Amino acid sequence: MAGKNTIFRISFINQGEVYEVYAKHVSQGGMFGFVEIDGLVFGERSKLLIDSSEERLKTEFEGVTRFYVPLHSVLRIDEVEKAGRGRITSGEGKVAAFPMPMVPSGGAKRGK
Repeated sequence: MAGKNTIFRISFINQGEVYEVYAKHVSQGGMFGFVEIDGLVFGERSKLLIDSSEERLKTEFEGVTRFYVPLHSVLRIDEVEKAGRGRITSGEGKVAAFPMPMVPSGGAKRGK
């Protein structure tokens, strides 16, 4: 089980872009088909270098304590030693849809 100081890096797709965020807690959550992400962690602010992608994340998630991502949008969840800089990148050409089971039209016929 995850320890007290565990940090997770979560990559997911949102409106054609790949979001990479860091959080203290990730779980299946109470809503079926969603991953619950709680306790977002952002990198240290530097006066010399401002990462526009991370600033965009901070603005988008301002005031959010917990959010839910559809399970099929999650690309990867990693347990990491320390938080990095969150980012938003274009998902164009880099992300393939997760394979879904094919159900034949008219339902499955058994025993024939």
